Amino acid sequence: MLCPVIWKDLFMKKIVIFGAGKIGRSFIAQLFSKAGYESVFVDVWHQGIDALNSKGFFNIIIKGKIEEKITVNNVRGVDASDKEKVALELATADIAATSVGNNSLVHIMPLIAQGLKKRYKINSSLPLDIIIAENMRNVAQYFKEELEKLMDRDYPFEKLLGLIETSIGKMVPIMSKKDMEEDILQIFAEPYNDLILDRKAFKNAVPSVKGLFPKDNIKAWVDRKLFVHNLGHAAVAYTGYLYNSDFVYLYEALSVKEIFDRVRNAMKQSAEILVKHYPGEFLKKDLDDHINDLLERFSNVSLGDTIYRVGMDLLRKLSGQDRLAGAIMLGLEHGMAIDNILHVLVCGCYFRATGESGQMFDRDREFVEKYFSKGLEYVLKNVCGFDKTKNKNIMSQALREEINIKKLYKIA
Repeated sequence: MLCPVIWKDLFMKKIVIFGAGKIGRSFIAQLFSKAGYESVFVDVWHQGIDALNSKGFFNIIIKGKIEEKITVNNVRGVDASDKEKVALELATADIAATSVGNNSLVHIMPLIAQGLKKRYKINSSLPLDIIIAENMRNVAQYFKEELEKLMDRDYPFEKLLGLIETSIGKMVPIMSKKDMEEDILQIFAEPYNDLILDRKAFKNAVPSVKGLFPKDNIKAWVDRKLFVHNLGHAAVAYTGYLYNSDFVYLYEALSVKEIFDRVRNAMKQSAEILVKHYPGEFLKKDLDDHINDLLERFSNVSLGDTIYRVGMDLLRKLSGQDRLAGAIMLGLEHGMAIDNILHVLVCGCYFRATGESGQMFDRDREFVEKYFSKGLEYVLKNVCGFDKTKNKNIMSQALREEINIKKLYKIA
């Protein structure tokens, strides 16, 4: 029987992708498939893994001005419960990627560690780069710390493991139950296909894949995604919901000038903070152009992105390092205005949108019952991470803003 390294050399290049979800399929696999890679998905989604292995392809429906179907070939799946098989796939991969969501990262660490150990036994000088397609600041450091707990002390991390942070700007909406039942592997996505990633973190050469945009200061670009794109999404969802709780889609909210202006002002305020925080990395005009482009993409009627999708998961999206509280903290650090962002954050505390099932997201119910029921000040301290003493002024400002918001949106 051929050894794994020989198998790899006989066939096309291979990317192992942890997470067969929206970004994994519509973005990572699409880019690497076009460049001639086989995509091997690792997931606990048994039905999806079976379908990938049965069909060997899936379709992406591009929702732009003209609808387009892209077929991604040379795909297969491995059930995450088959640890030995997952380890072998990772040991013989040319590159890997993750897109499982922040809350699931802890569950894939043992699988990655086992794969790295097997790879090291096969070839102790063969580096592996892992593209981390997650919305999380300092995620490479998190990976390293978690993997160090699981690996032998003498494993040469600096030599053999490239942890590649990314800025994921692609928007993939929630699909209806009908669309998913029609074909469980098909996925809807916008045309945008730029993957910004950390040039300096690669141990191998940056892959020759169209759509990859390596950057030297990835932290700045991760923050641009979080504090402009994600913040803008939150602004549409939270102000749009309070303006009219019957709104379903982003484009409905953004068609209201009052909401559009509030969203744009919050995004611009955050962009100004980024220009100050990363001197020389961003120009104000470039960020203004980026905001205009995002607002146009948010308003894409064909994409059908929902207020529920972009607003849900309040415990994460209102937390201290995330899009709103994080931007406010950064603004306070530089003594800059944050009032427009704060307005959005307080609106978020009143977000109660429901999905297709008519139910709130589970963690949003938890937010309401365990945190918001005790008042805004409790949320600011225990969810957003503001210190009652150190951030006394901002907490007072938020409480005043709550009064204004209740009047503005007629909240009882």
